[in-house]
Amino acid sequence: MTVLSSYTIDDLTVGMRASLSKVIDDEAIRAFADVSGDHNPVHLDDAFAASTRFKTRIAHGMLSASLISTVIGMQLPGQGTIYLSQSLNFRAPVHCGDEVTASVEITEIDQRRRRVTLACEVKVGDVIVVDGEAKVLAPAAKAQG
Repeated sequence: MTVLSSYTIDDLTVGMRASLSKVIDDEAIRAFADVSGDHNPVHLDDAFAASTRFKTRIAHGMLSASLISTVIGMQLPGQGTIYLSQSLNFRAPVHCGDEVTASVEITEIDQRRRRVTLACEVKVGDVIVVDGEAKVLAPAAKAQG
């Protein structure tokens, strides 16, 4: 289950981190294929995948990367955060049954504009499978009153 947090721009500091872990199983891969429309056989067909350099089926890169969005939208900064941009580097495959951990860390805050920059990474064990940077609009401070 995803932890639910919500921080306003005034609550945030450089160095804050959040993460979540999820097993990427066959059900998740097939559901992502259905939602995204990406039915590439490297994700869904064992025989086809066996003929590739991966030798087995791999998860969609964007499935693993989507967990970064989960951490940002549900934990840090949390509810009400608006994505502005995301860069991604796909470093290694995720195989069916792998447990991935998506983590974000605040690296920069523009208080006036409510802009937050986060370093992002997704790992399987100690192996970085996806990394990048997100820029988001953090929720406004709560009105005093």
